[in-house]
Amino acid sequence: MKWTRVSIVAFFLLAVASARPQNEKLQGILSQMDASSAKFQDVQADVSVDNYTAVVKDHEMEKGSTAFRRTAGGMEMSMVLDKGQPGERDILYKNGELDFYQPTAKQETIASAGANKAEYDSLLATGFGASGKELSAQWDVTFQGMETIDGVETAKLDLVSKQANVRNNFSHVTIWVDPVRDVSLKIVMLQPTGDSRTASYSNIRYNKHPPASLFTLKVAKDTQVQHR
Repeated sequence: MKWTRVSIVAFFLLAVASARPQNEKLQGILSQMDASSAKFQDVQADVSVDNYTAVVKDHEMEKGSTAFRRTAGGMEMSMVLDKGQPGERDILYKNGELDFYQPTAKQETIASAGANKAEYDSLLATGFGASGKELSAQWDVTFQGMETIDGVETAKLDLVSKQANVRNNFSHVTIWVDPVRDVSLKIVMLQPTGDSRTASYSNIRYNKHPPASLFTLKVAKDTQVQHR
C-alpha cells in the first residue's frame, strides 16, 4: 500500500482528533482530584496483595489492613499483613521513617528517608490524597478509561515517573482511583524486571479518623533492630 502525502496528513489528523477526548477526560479527572484532595484527611481499608515474581512465574498472596492519613508533618501509612500468622509483617511509615517489623522473627528494620522524605510522601499520596496537579508534577499520566470496581466508578490512570531513580524501581504504576474521594481501589506497581505488586483495597472507610494507635508499632522488648 502506498501512502500519499494527503493520506499521511489525514492519518495524523485522525490520531490527534481521537486523542483529544481522552486528554479532555484526563484533565477533567485531574481537576476533580484537585477538589477532592482538599477534603482528604484519612482512609482505612482491607487490602489484598499479589506479589508476582516473573522469573519463576510465582504469585504470593497476602491479606491484611491498612490506613493512610495526612498530618502537618506529611503522609503517614500503616499496614498489617497476614496478622496472627507466622509470616506477619507490620509496616509503618511516619516522620520520614519506614519501619518494617516481623513479630514472629522478632526483627525490626528501620529505614530513614532522609533528604528523600518529600519523594516518599509523594509516592504514598499517589492514589491516596494526591491532587491532580501533584500527580501531573511527579508523573507522566495517561488516561486508560473508566472501570467499575465494587460498584465504584474509577479512573484507570497509568503513571510513569519523571524521576529516573523512581523509574529504576518502578517502570510504571497503574492506579484505579475514585476521583470523588481521591482514593484508589487498586494499584499495580511494575518493576523493570517484570516483577509486580498488585494491591486491591476494599471495605474502605473514608475520613473516619482512625485511632492514633494504628500509627504506632507495638514491638517486643527483645526484638533485634537494624537501621538502614
